[in-house]
Amino acid sequence: MAKKGNRVQVILECTEHKESGMPGMSRYITTKNKKNTPERMERKKYNPILKRVTIHREIK
Repeated sequence: MAKKGNRVQVILECTEHKESGMPGMSRYITTKNKKNTPERMERKKYNPILKRVTIHREIK
């Protein structure tokens, strides 16, 4: 029987994109250890639509 790990896949979505009114969205998929970081993850990532680095926050 396989053991279930603590590593889960999460989606990071840009926080500034909605307010900009531009079409499309910037999302990244990554993994995190839910035991070490139970709260929502936040990272600075590049948004190709806004053409700058913005804060991306975990959704769902």
